[in-house]
Amino acid sequence: MSSATPAILWFRHDLRLDDQPALAAVLQSGRPVVPVYILDPEPADGRPPGSASRWWLHHSLESLAAKIEGLGGQLILRRGPAVNALRQLAEEIGAAAVYFTRAAEPDAAAVEKHLNATLGNTVELHRFGGQLLFAPEQVLKDDDTPYRVFTPFWRACCRLPAPSVAIAAPTRWPAPDPSPASEQLADWQLLPTRPDWAVGLREAWQPGEAGAEAALDLFLDARVRDYKGDRDRPDRPGTSRLSPHLRFGEISPRRVWHAAEAHAVRAGGGNGVEAFLRELGWREFSYHLLHHFPQLPDTPLRPEFSDFPWRDDDAALQRWQQGLTGYPIVDAGMRELWATGWMHNRVRMVVGSFLVKDLLLPWQQGERWFWDTLVDADPANNAASWQWVAGCGADAAPFFRVFNPTLQGQKFDPQGAYVRRWIPELEHVPDRLVHKPWEAGGDDRPAPGYPQPIVDHALARQRALAAFRAIKKPAA
Repeated sequence: MSSATPAILWFRHDLRLDDQPALAAVLQSGRPVVPVYILDPEPADGRPPGSASRWWLHHSLESLAAKIEGLGGQLILRRGPAVNALRQLAEEIGAAAVYFTRAAEPDAAAVEKHLNATLGNTVELHRFGGQLLFAPEQVLKDDDTPYRVFTPFWRACCRLPAPSVAIAAPTRWPAPDPSPASEQLADWQLLPTRPDWAVGLREAWQPGEAGAEAALDLFLDARVRDYKGDRDRPDRPGTSRLSPHLRFGEISPRRVWHAAEAHAVRAGGGNGVEAFLRELGWREFSYHLLHHFPQLPDTPLRPEFSDFPWRDDDAALQRWQQGLTGYPIVDAGMRELWATGWMHNRVRMVVGSFLVKDLLLPWQQGERWFWDTLVDADPANNAASWQWVAGCGADAAPFFRVFNPTLQGQKFDPQGAYVRRWIPELEHVPDRLVHKPWEAGGDDRPAPGYPQPIVDHALARQRALAAFRAIKKPAA
């Protein structure tokens, strides 16, 4: 153990030891390291984590604490406004410096500025990248304005030097003696009590750095080869399922990037890697949008949509949330979400379109439901994707492009395997009718309890287009 003045390593959405630039730098300083996670009632992303994210956070912190303890350190847990908690901890241990990863959430810059004003005269502050592949200031148009269309954004990213090589995790932890006091994770009550709705989450996920590494290895070894086609098939295990691990920073996007590139080299070709890296690019695009447009989670980027004539229908919203719309692909997605805290990306687009265009309910209601129920809910991807579906965001799908839930199901779940997995009421409905069970008769009918469609899609589409025409401004 070093006798030097200790330094604080402040964990945020970077709950890992691998490829952790802030950690590498503080270890290089030679100081004893006090790692801390702060549960902030007013976090930088503007709102506390939802229920599913709280479940994930508990297990991710548990995993991180065990890894640090295995190296000889102790993860310190504190609650309260982040700047106040860091100031108090720095005073307790006489810290010489605070090391942390830059965050891209809406209020992160203000928090970091406040931290500098509070501690900067007495404590060194060291900020590092790690949440993103490229800093938002790196990827701008020629006129220094942000990109609002994905393809030119991603081309600009790919013209930049590739992300630097990832940094290996440390093999030891120089801890102070004694360590400062820590709160107990159980006292934060992040887990559900009664009812215990997290059974499906426990079966589906392994939060923590080891789970992230296993998910990446499985994807590259068994799935990336067919990713370009399978990523749209919810009936196949074709996606990486890395999104919650990236959300909590249990694996860095840089590590994912280089692992995918190395796999492509070994495989002798792109082999699905290029399509996968574009999806990583969409995450990057969403965070850059959030950085430049902090109103993204609740305000349409296209201002004319502020006057959109949304409906107010709590009963329809609840039917959508519960997976009881009568449209199988929609209901299967919503039930998968409730059971596992996750939903296939193709199905997210379908259920989003259904809420916004078939039911004519505000996209913000869907964004809030996903915020509470997704284990990968983050303020960037969640909001940008909902605005995309609603036609009101950056590079958005045109509002007049209305997904037909029946055709989407038939195309991407042709035998109904995904639908039957989540809707047992349709177990005996034949393949040709599984996505339109209202046409089934006799023994082919759904089991009692599965509803008729909540709306007629053709009529709902016409209603949505009429609402869209009402907000369109005449040409100047």
